[in-house]
Amino acid sequence: MNKIFSVLIIFLALNCKSTENQAKMANEAVVLIAKGNLYGAGAEGIKKQHLVITERQDWNNLITKLNSVNNVSNGFTETAIDFSKYTVIAVFDEVKTSGGYSVELDIASHSDKTVIKVTQNSPDGMATAVMTQPYYIAKVSKTNLPIEFQ
Repeated sequence: MNKIFSVLIIFLALNCKSTENQAKMANEAVVLIAKGNLYGAGAEGIKKQHLVITERQDWNNLITKLNSVNNVSNGFTETAIDFSKYTVIAVFDEVKTSGGYSVELDIASHSDKTVIKVTQNSPDGMATAVMTQPYYIAKVSKTNLPIEFQ
């Protein structure tokens, strides 16, 4: 009886650790490509939106728009995405009349969906008097689960 109880305890302990590791690995699979602000005063033609990009053509079209005023993609950590393994998440805020704004993402995979919590940060105190548009672009491991923005 004691042996069965010991085996059961070990099994439960190992199983919990596995779940923690899976969640940790899922969150580590998020790779930041770029975050910052566009400075074209909206001339890039990108409205406030959340994008899930699964194809190279859509990615290339976005890069073309981003680079239409300033060469934004020069600051990206990568532009050659393997869409057989990854999906790109791109979040754009509205054009702001001053600087200091930013966008942050918290991406978590669950058993039934991937949840992306979008946080829009405002400047603290004085900000530059330049029109900006905050954005955040990351790649995540490809999944068949639905992606939900919050």
